[in-house]
Amino acid sequence: MKILMYAYFYALFFTKKANIALKNGIISIIIKIKGGEFMNLKTIHHIAIIVSNYEKSKDFYVNKLGFEIIRENYREEKGDYKLDLKLGDCELEIFSGKNNPKRLSYPEACGLRHLAFKVDNIEEVVSQLNEMGIETEPIRIDTITNKKMTFFADPDNLPLELHE
Repeated sequence: MKILMYAYFYALFFTKKANIALKNGIISIIIKIKGGEFMNLKTIHHIAIIVSNYEKSKDFYVNKLGFEIIRENYREEKGDYKLDLKLGDCELEIFSGKNNPKRLSYPEACGLRHLAFKVDNIEEVVSQLNEMGIETEPIRIDTITNKKMTFFADPDNLPLELHE
């Protein structure tokens, strides 16, 4: 609490542009950014990916990984599907693209590098994926967090990570 108050007073003193808020027992300090507006990002709302095979990707994310379908729409003007999925508090938008270029390299292409899923028991999840025919890399220790991790891929070779 003391540290938050010091941070607030520091921001207020040096920038004259700070605000403090209390919501659900959580204190947040918002510093005014250039242009005079307050930046108050809450969380990531969704991540969007483009897939080459709509049905194959829908089956993978819904039936294999357990995402819940929120909405499924055919966009006639674009000739594609948009599938909104949910896993926990995170949403994933899947667009069925036409003639989109494939990923240039694995996994080091500019743009989205990978999606990571938090798991309680990585060995159990790896076993479940392998039983469904989904190959995974060997489990290793993340050198930064010292937690177990591994990678696998979606039908378009988008790298997906499991992290304990």
